[in-house]
Amino acid sequence: MESVSQLKKHLEEEDLNLQQKVTLLNSSVTNVLNVAALQTDSGALPRVKSELYHSGVLSHCVLVLAQDPRELRSNWSAAATLAQLTSSCCVGFDPGDDAKAFYRLLLPSVVDGLLSLASQLMRRAECVSLFRKVMDSVMWLLGVHSQLSTQVLSSAHYEQIQMCEDVTVSLLCVQMWIQACTANRNFLSSLTDDSVLLLLNEVVGQLAVSSDVAVGGASVKLILLMANQLQLRLKPLLLNFKGLDDLLDKDWRGRGIDQDMDQLIELIQSDRGTTSPSQVSAERVRAACVIQASWRSYQTRRRVKSLNRAVGSLQRRFRARRRQQQQQKEALQWEEELKYQVCVRRLQARRAFHQKQRQLLQLLPPDQVQSYLQECERRAAVVIQSFWRGSRERRRYISSQRDDLRRHRAARTLQRAVRRFLQKRRAAQAPPTAPFWIGQKGLTDSRRVELKAQVEEYIAVHRSSRVSPAESERLHQEVQLLLLSELQRGDERRRVEQRMEALLAHTHTQLELLRDAPPLSVVTATVAESFLSPSGLCDHRARDAHNATLQASRLPWWRTLGVPVDPPDPAHLWELEAEFGGLFVGGSANI
Repeated sequence: MESVSQLKKHLEEEDLNLQQKVTLLNSSVTNVLNVAALQTDSGALPRVKSELYHSGVLSHCVLVLAQDPRELRSNWSAAATLAQLTSSCCVGFDPGDDAKAFYRLLLPSVVDGLLSLASQLMRRAECVSLFRKVMDSVMWLLGVHSQLSTQVLSSAHYEQIQMCEDVTVSLLCVQMWIQACTANRNFLSSLTDDSVLLLLNEVVGQLAVSSDVAVGGASVKLILLMANQLQLRLKPLLLNFKGLDDLLDKDWRGRGIDQDMDQLIELIQSDRGTTSPSQVSAERVRAACVIQASWRSYQTRRRVKSLNRAVGSLQRRFRARRRQQQQQKEALQWEEELKYQVCVRRLQARRAFHQKQRQLLQLLPPDQVQSYLQECERRAAVVIQSFWRGSRERRRYISSQRDDLRRHRAARTLQRAVRRFLQKRRAAQAPPTAPFWIGQKGLTDSRRVELKAQVEEYIAVHRSSRVSPAESERLHQEVQLLLLSELQRGDERRRVEQRMEALLAHTHTQLELLRDAPPLSVVTATVAESFLSPSGLCDHRARDAHNATLQASRLPWWRTLGVPVDPPDPAHLWELEAEFGGLFVGGSANI
């Protein structure tokens, strides 16, 4: 395809950094897959994926994922999208002659890159949804290529993910294996005993270390799913985990998973042979030693790991405290200097004011000096009193409004905290939406038509509420034109309705005359004349139509706004007059 070749050309010729390559790959691969998924040919999407592999675009994606994640400059969302696109392109097509290189080189490198990115996202609390997306990509690969399970379980990056103490990370790891087993019923049967044993070690380790109910329930469900698919093959492997039933009974009893736990305990105890009390005691002592050794090693590693963080934290706090003290000292010095300068300038201004006042007093006559000083004192008293009254009123107002302000401020703080909590919980509970091309293998034409109809129905029901001002003005003009055309068509409809009413009245009159006609043996000349002139009944019908028109004209004035009142067409009325032979239809008085 041209788009794939152009993408390969851009990747090989242009000198792009890592972030630009990620953006280019995301946009180009997404467009190519969308175009292929929307085609009617069900084999278009596999052909596009095969073209991406043979052209080397997938190799570029793997190289980008294998780079140091810190070079992405915290653009984790783009990296997670690229990981999802890469895993989707590795599924659903036949590599052909390059099958050996595809299964032995490309797929292991893709899995290693995905797990490396997941281990980086695991350390960031704000990237939980992105971590879930990457783990879903790994699950998608495992569901189709089950031979990658051994590499995933023995990967160093996956071991780092397993050592994480976050409950969400542990739950996502267990759910990944559950979804892989559910999506492909032959997934576990294609694994070797060593791979199954590694998977059991992870699940039992989660039961022993974690105390979360969700993690425990998922772990028990995974073991039961493995027992259902492997059946007799799993029972010898469960014998390697001595004391698993006691662990379940002691730590997980009464936690809401009793039904599944009882099934697992029954499965474990069904294949356990009779052992002597001394052997049981020795096994318990050995198990206790293993647990204590694991716990002590874990504590030691945690203590050693936390030493560097503690020293760094102390140094940062000391430097921050010293910097804060230095800033406070400088601020205090500046404040004292400012106060000193203000006092000096105030004294200078007061001295200049008094000198100017003394000069002015020397210019006044002796008999006006006393009155001038009294006027100055009065003005000063007025200014002081105004300032004092203003300060007193402000204090009264603030004291009266302080309680209300405190209550409003507390209410806003609580509402803001509750909204943030609800938003975070909704974001954590919302499942990730996978692209629509995933899982569309073997899409038929009928299914495609059904999906298209569903999309059109959704778009028709959920209209966008955002309309630009230009669009609003265009819609307003269109509505005005439609209203004007509707008003213009109203006259024609009224004329048609008037004609229909006249025809109905004429027809009913003739029917009534025929129904009430006497026999021919008793017909007189007067009766025969009445059949020749239907003016009596027509007059009655016309009067009823006229009364109905008057009642319709008595509508409120706001009902008649915008309705044009045009005079009737005389030609139309003359036509009706000629058709009915003088029958009054209604209209102007000139007919």
